[in-house]
Amino acid sequence: MKKAHAALIAGFGLILAGSLAAGGLHLYGTQRTLPASTVIAGWEVGGLNIADVQAGLDTKLQALEAIPLDLKAGENTKLHLTLKQAGVTYDARDFLRAAKTLTDGTLLERVQARRHWPGSWNMEIHLDTAPLKSLLNPAWEQETFGVPVDAVRRITGDDRVVYTPGTSSYAVDWQAMELALQAAVPTRLAGTGSLQEQRILLEVPLTVKQPKITLQFLKDQGIERKIAQFSTSLGASGPGRSFNVEAAAKAVNGTVLPPNAVFDYGKAIQKAQTEYGFREAPVIVNGKLQPGTGGGICQVSSTLYNVALRSGLEIVERRNHSLPVSYLPKGQDATFAEGYINFRFRNNTGKTLIIKSEVKGRTLTIKLFGTFPKNVSYSVESRTVEVLPPTDKYVSDASLPKGGTRVLLAGKTGYVVETYITRYVDGKAAERKKLSRDVYYAQKRVIAVNRGGMSKSTLPESPRRQLVEDGVKGQ
Repeated sequence: MKKAHAALIAGFGLILAGSLAAGGLHLYGTQRTLPASTVIAGWEVGGLNIADVQAGLDTKLQALEAIPLDLKAGENTKLHLTLKQAGVTYDARDFLRAAKTLTDGTLLERVQARRHWPGSWNMEIHLDTAPLKSLLNPAWEQETFGVPVDAVRRITGDDRVVYTPGTSSYAVDWQAMELALQAAVPTRLAGTGSLQEQRILLEVPLTVKQPKITLQFLKDQGIERKIAQFSTSLGASGPGRSFNVEAAAKAVNGTVLPPNAVFDYGKAIQKAQTEYGFREAPVIVNGKLQPGTGGGICQVSSTLYNVALRSGLEIVERRNHSLPVSYLPKGQDATFAEGYINFRFRNNTGKTLIIKSEVKGRTLTIKLFGTFPKNVSYSVESRTVEVLPPTDKYVSDASLPKGGTRVLLAGKTGYVVETYITRYVDGKAAERKKLSRDVYYAQKRVIAVNRGGMSKSTLPESPRRQLVEDGVKGQ
């Protein structure tokens, strides 16, 4: 009996203990408040109602995003916006997901969530620079800071080389901007009142935009001074020839020749044809003057040849005319025949060269600007080493008396010419060498004769390829 009574009492005790435990678990798992010591980004919310904290958290995050942001760009430009307008947003998704586990799910799941609840929570800060980049776009940069202006080099009328520095501008340094904004935004939650009173002032980080052509770039090219000049006279050239010389001079003018580059006169002639065209003027065809197109263009190549020689430049390709020219000594000319004969030279000065070329009055002048030792100079001299007398060519003319003759075309004397160049250092001859040995072939004297059947007529000469010098093939 006593044993049965004791067992009954023990059973009631177990039931009571279980009921108390179940009641305790229920009370623990159904709490609507946050566990003690809960802190969200510095905001102490332990023991507060979960729903109230969720609502208050949303308000505080919106208040953070609404904090005014003043951007200062340069001396006078200020932009006013909010953090959200600048692409800064906040959330506390991890906390909100965890808070739901305290109120949702089975009793056991809620008890487990509360037992293992972390005390400290952070909010997440997101930065999207797209809104700022749309605001501080290239058009805004140009309006605010202007655009870079290239440095300029010009050659004055008195042959001075003058440099004008360029100007730089600014652009937003977006990498630095992102870092500065991340460092400036609030990372802790405070009272709503204090958030509303906050204001962030941020200097927009800038990077310098240099012009494409800087003063240093121009000076590094080495255009220091005029290093050589040569002129030839147009003499009694007619309007067509004068026009052609000027057109070729314009095409050459302003040419910038980098170190080791080769100047190609043929390309200059192509440019002149395209931009200015050529007019009728006498040209040389197979060693004889006759009407053509572009007559006179070789005065530019010949003048350029002489200024190149006096600058010590390497002559790559050059040939004399088939006839002597009036504007230069024999042996110092450079002819051009489209597609057959060209004039080329190499810039071996180690620095950039600029060619200036113009016709003023009746004079063609070509100048070279660059870097060249001031104590070095060149002189050019030519001498005739052989005179080539003209030969006779006979053609039949039955209108003449038997045995009679008449000179139809006077012949021209030819020449063999050697040209030498001397280099001077400090006014003393340091080197002398032969530049060329040129042949100007004699032109035949043409004589009409009536042999009266006494001998065979002279056989006609074989036709030669039409080689047009000092002009172009036609337009």
